[in-house]
Amino acid sequence: MASLFSTRGAVAVALSPMALYVFFILISTIPTMQRHFLYAHKINDLWRIDLDKPEAWGFATNQVTPFSIQTSDKEALYAWHILPLPLYLKNEALLSTQAIGFSNDFTATESFRLLKDDPEARLVIYFHGNAGHIAQAQRPQIYHALTDTSTYHVLSFDYRGFGRSTGTPTEAGIIDDATAVVEWAVKTAGIPPRRIVLLGQSLGTAVISGVAERFAIRNVEFAGIVLVAGFSDLASMLSGYRMGGVVPVLGPLKNWPYMLQLVQTFVVDKWHSANRLANIVRHTKGRLRINLIHAKNDRDIPWTEDNKLFRAAVNESVGIHDDVGFQAWKDQLTVKKGDDAFVTTWTAKPDIIVRQELFPYGEHNTVMGFAPVALAVMRSFDLHGTGYA
Repeated sequence: MASLFSTRGAVAVALSPMALYVFFILISTIPTMQRHFLYAHKINDLWRIDLDKPEAWGFATNQVTPFSIQTSDKEALYAWHILPLPLYLKNEALLSTQAIGFSNDFTATESFRLLKDDPEARLVIYFHGNAGHIAQAQRPQIYHALTDTSTYHVLSFDYRGFGRSTGTPTEAGIIDDATAVVEWAVKTAGIPPRRIVLLGQSLGTAVISGVAERFAIRNVEFAGIVLVAGFSDLASMLSGYRMGGVVPVLGPLKNWPYMLQLVQTFVVDKWHSANRLANIVRHTKGRLRINLIHAKNDRDIPWTEDNKLFRAAVNESVGIHDDVGFQAWKDQLTVKKGDDAFVTTWTAKPDIIVRQELFPYGEHNTVMGFAPVALAVMRSFDLHGTGYA
């Protein structure tokens, strides 16, 4: 009898993780729950920090100005404008007279004047990944890497429902947020698109693909589009995605292809980045710089997702539809930089460059502070040459 109970107990223990997984899949088909899992926008540390005090993350006083941007549907997006440190140093005395903390009218600040009145100002708009807020985890280090020694301004913001931004995240809503931020940069701050780089990581790469497609259809061309740790589309990516680099989402269903396809049909927000990149290239009439960067040791999103993005961006022009033929063609454009690193560069008329870089280190998040990302921004701003050798 004891042996029977022992066997039943062992079976129960073995089935428990499976039962939990099935329960997770079932509740994930509910749109509201699915979006909470996908965006993780309620997971943050706002209870212990004050976003209106950026000095806590090592910035100089008034180097960062917190303010808000309103969307077309009246949501308020919390944002940071971060001055490049060399420019801050030149204007430190004037900036010290500016009120510290959140600005109810950013256009009346000295920081805004330094952005708007400079005919050579370069702006990087940063689109972060899921979870947290504008200053959580590694994000402040990214801003430091971009502004500590460069001349680039950085504009970062939280999507609706994230951090202190109002609303609830959806694909359409987040793309509307991105549109509002870009339009603020162009219309209010007066920065032409040719002096703006869109830089995103993880979920942020999908947001950029969506907003850049909107503007490409309007024949608006940016200095560059930099996608770090991107993915082709959400449903496909989830089959290889691991939460925190450990917990698989749909990976266990790969042994049952029909079940995997069925579950994928319940994905509410599609985030078809590959299709959108193809459309961006299709509508480009002048200059385009797309940079795809991925760490080989990314445990969250497989680096092979970048292969799909690269192929989608170039294949309408290339027209090679079989996998073997496309890979052979791509190999001719690829420079190996080691066993776990390469750069593939495709150029096309009128002035289009799509560059894919695999870097050995950096995992999913840390790579944002590594050299390939800063170099991609620099290449994008190189208006007088390719800089892509």
